Amino acid sequence: MKVSLFATCIVDMFQTNVGKATVELLEHLGCEVIFPKGQICCGQPAYNSGYVKDAKEAMKNMITAFDDAEYVVCPSGSCAYMFREYEKVFADDVLWATRAKRLAKKTYELTQFIVDVLGITDVGASFDGNVTYHMSCHMTRLLGVKSAPLTLLENVKGLTYTELPNKTTCCGFGGTFSVKMTPISEQMVDEKVQHIIETKAKYLVGADEGCLMNIRGRAERLGAHVQVLHIAEILNSRDAEVRAQCQ
Repeated sequence: MKVSLFATCIVDMFQTNVGKATVELLEHLGCEVIFPKGQICCGQPAYNSGYVKDAKEAMKNMITAFDDAEYVVCPSGSCAYMFREYEKVFADDVLWATRAKRLAKKTYELTQFIVDVLGITDVGASFDGNVTYHMSCHMTRLLGVKSAPLTLLENVKGLTYTELPNKTTCCGFGGTFSVKMTPISEQMVDEKVQHIIETKAKYLVGADEGCLMNIRGRAERLGAHVQVLHIAEILNSRDAEVRAQCQ
């Protein structure tokens, strides 16, 4: 099966280790991973800020970049959902509507693809540690992916899972929200970090690097002793390699 990787801006610029883990994991599961070099930003920051016309240029570029893809897999529920949003954006555009719809239908968040398309619930990962999981808003509320990441984590050998209190609350990131509404965002992420501390888990895991970047930064400022990892890093672990990288 050929899979085209939609890496996302944050992974590409800040967390390349997540991109590497995603590729290695998919290859381990028997996929041939392709990286379309024409990909750029999906246009979500501009689109969510109301600059729809400007965002369309980035969207058209991404539609073109992934036109020939069999499946598009993304290590971010938020960005994966943005591809689904293209169908609505170009609904009245006869030149782009069909292509946008085709892209939306073949795009999946990483854990969603593994469970729902590949039909795999145990990737053979091994990770010795106490983990709690952050449910990001776009991934759960909009994309509708809730059980797949937890199912995969439950089958990681040696992993102990502790549920996060108020797990469905937002971490305060929200892209430009954290910039425009900083005082509110700060209070939200402070609450999230406090709940993480309450679990006594050593590792916080999530599937959206934007949320994780926000939580990681605040946790460090507050002196919280928790390691923040993307779920791809956990699922790609075959021994103690991820823990060694964190220490």
